[in-house]
This record gives sequence, structure tokens and C-alpha cells, in this order.
Amino acid sequence: MQYADVVIVGGAVVGSAAAFFLRSQANFTGSVLVVEKDFSYEKCATARSAASIRHQFSTPENIRMSQFGTDFIRNIGHHLAVDGDSPDVGFHEGGYLFLATPAGRGIMESNHRVQRSLGVDVALLEPAQLRARFPWLATDDLVAGSLGLSGEGWLDAYGLLQAFRRKAVSLGAEYRQAQVTQVQRRGRTIASVTLSDGSTVNCGMVINAAGTGATELARSAGIHLPVQSRKRCVFFFSTPAQVSQCPLVIDPSGAYFRPEGSGFICGISPPEAQDPECFDFEVQHGLFDDVLWPLLAARVPAFEAARVRNAWAGHYDVNTLDHNVILGAHPDVDNLLFANGFSGHGMQQSAAVGRALSELVTFGGYRTLDLSALGWARVIDNRPLLEVNVV
Repeated sequence: MQYADVVIVGGAVVGSAAAFFLRSQANFTGSVLVVEKDFSYEKCATARSAASIRHQFSTPENIRMSQFGTDFIRNIGHHLAVDGDSPDVGFHEGGYLFLATPAGRGIMESNHRVQRSLGVDVALLEPAQLRARFPWLATDDLVAGSLGLSGEGWLDAYGLLQAFRRKAVSLGAEYRQAQVTQVQRRGRTIASVTLSDGSTVNCGMVINAAGTGATELARSAGIHLPVQSRKRCVFFFSTPAQVSQCPLVIDPSGAYFRPEGSGFICGISPPEAQDPECFDFEVQHGLFDDVLWPLLAARVPAFEAARVRNAWAGHYDVNTLDHNVILGAHPDVDNLLFANGFSGHGMQQSAAVGRALSELVTFGGYRTLDLSALGWARVIDNRPLLEVNVV
């Protein structure tokens, strides 16, 4: 029977980041086994995301995690090179632009104060400034815009995942293609995990980085995890119009769009009442025709000529309490760590969370960035740590 000091359930970007940071941690000398059900990663959230990173959050912990993520990605060639081969994830610091109508100005200004206090390079723009920078933008109903000037943008998310994985393997992490079907709990301890290939692995520590499969894994340990799988559709469209110097734009309606190759990608989250738990990958094509297209054409008149060329669906692992990650150990189980409920922010927070998990395993607490506010206490006490800027 195999033994691993740390079993990581889920080998996408968060699990692979945890494996990398553990194997890089000088004070950690144990073995790491990453269990991933699909080595193609075709349907994981990382590969099907909008692949973007931003600092414009309302929660300090989210801001600090993404700031670390940006610094890590800027220096990815140093951190994740293997045998002199440095990965390049094509990080384009195009910025985020949040737009506000009168109803949203107060929240935007409040967020701006928090962001500036933490060193975020962001500017609050008036409508005239928006028109001067982005002449293609309709601003008649706007009162302000918040523009990230550096540190925000988009990248090759699949490339980031593979870079973390390749480096982790080079440092000694083992990957096995299988699914954890059961955890064996003895009192306050997870003693072993059972895999879909019929094998059992005894373990010292387990990290739940299973994405939309995290809730079922937690349930097998007797823990209720308030995380659901919610479908999100991304549409790629082309337009003959010239929309130059376009950042990732967040419309007051919640719709977003950004440049991608020769066109643009866009999406929008459905209303809560129309957003049930879902595991299929069927694209909701009517979402573009009926909802997104009118919003896009109203905000950028040149998008009236937009034509969808491709579309895909993926899933968010949504924390239904407050849309923030649940990080760390549950008080009832000593050796099971959670990193779940990212609600769409997993890729951009992966580096910071991977580092945090390595510190929890190695030292039993945080050493660099205190993320205790994101732990289980708020969930158990029903005290949401609300993130206002959810996209």
C-alpha cells in the first residue's frame, strides 16, 4: 500500500501550484502525490476560463493574493524554468476597466480607497476622461470608471497550469491519473484515500483542490462544503470595427469583454434565480443573442456588427456563502486542508494559495500572507466575507 506525506486531490492550476510550492519549500522534505482524474485538463475550469488577473477587488485578501499572482507571473521564467527551459504564458497587462452608473459610484469609490491603500495602480476616471481614452465607448449613462494601469490583464491559463505541473514533477512530485472516490476518516484524521483504480493511499495530509468535485470529497469526510458548480459560457466574436487599446471592460450590467487574438471574448453571469447547480458543458447560445449582444452594442456601438465565431462552457466552483475561497483546515479534521469555492478567481489566486497551502502543511500556519480571514470560521458562524467585485 502506498504512502504519501501529502495527497493533493485535483491537479489543475491550484493543486499543481500547491505541489510546486511544497516541493520548493526548504523546510518540507516529504512526498507529494497529486491525484488528477483527467490529464488532458480539457474540461477543467482553468482551461475554460477567461484567463485574466485583476487587483480591483473589494476584499484586501483578494487584492493581496492577486498582487502576488501578478509578481509571480511577471517572473515566471525564473520561478518555473525546467532544465533551462523557461515558460512564457503571454501575460498582456491590458488592465481592467470597471464602469459605473450613478447607482454604483459609491461602491466604486469605496473600492478605490481600499485598493489605493494597498498600492493598487488604479485610476478613477470621469466620463470625459473615459471618452478621451476610449472614444469607441458609449458613456452617456456613466458617472465613473476604474481603470487598472498596471498589473492586470490576461494570459495563457492552460500554459500556467502546465508550467506549475512540469516544475512540480521536476522537483519530485508524483502525478497519478485517477479519481479519489472515498476518504477514510478516523476521528479527527484522514487516514487514507481510495482511488478509482482500486488502490488505497495512506497519507499524512490531504489537500482538497478538486474544483467542482470538492463538495463530494468533503461529504465523504463528513463535512458540508457550501460550494456548487455553476456553468459559465464564454463567446468569441469578431467585428470589422477598430476598437483600439481595449482593456477588459466590466459593464454595469455585469457583462464583460476583452480582446482575444483577432476578436474579442465576452460573457455574463446569469441572475441568481436562473443559475442552478450544473455540470454539463452545453453552451447557452441564446445568452449571447438575447442578453449579451444588446448590452455590447449599447456600450460599444461598433459591436453592433459583432458575429459569434466560437463559444464554450466551463464551470465556477461557487462559494454560495460569499464568493470567496474557503482556505485551510476544518476545525473537526486536523489533516484535511481546503482550497475551494474560488467563484471564478482560482487561476489568478493560484500562486498565492499554493504558497499558503505549503505553509499550512509545513509550519501549521501562514508565514508570508495572513489569509486566516478566508478560513472555515466565517462559514461555520455564517459571517460572510463579502466580495463586492464579483465578475
